[in-house]
Amino acid sequence: MLFQKILKYRKFQRLRGNQGKTASRGTTLAFGSAGLQAEDSSEINSRQIEAARKAITRFVQKGGKLWIRIFPDKPVTAKPPEVGMGKGKGDPDKYVADVGRGRILFEVDGISEADARTALRRAGAKLPIRTKVVMR
Repeated sequence: MLFQKILKYRKFQRLRGNQGKTASRGTTLAFGSAGLQAEDSSEINSRQIEAARKAITRFVQKGGKLWIRIFPDKPVTAKPPEVGMGKGKGDPDKYVADVGRGRILFEVDGISEADARTALRRAGAKLPIRTKVVMR
């Protein structure tokens, strides 16, 4: 699972969400010949990124190379169930990556175009946002 090894602060303040934002960087293919692009903006947690990565690597198997273009560097806290209000902020529960509309999430190279489309479409099914496959 992806998470930061060293954090300056264990708990971040909740900022206004990334809803409706368009990504300004990471919107073009940089490494591979095919990529998975976000059509919505949201937070994607490390478990969802790992599930999508597994879906791609299982389909591609030994051929091809995969790049993960997002990293979950923002801790999100949560309180246990049935705990009352007050008594401070909860413990870090998960790590998320803020993803804007148009951001490239994954890139693949070294496989056929049809295989790349299928692998990336399977990965998109694991994510909580709408995605599309883009080719170079």
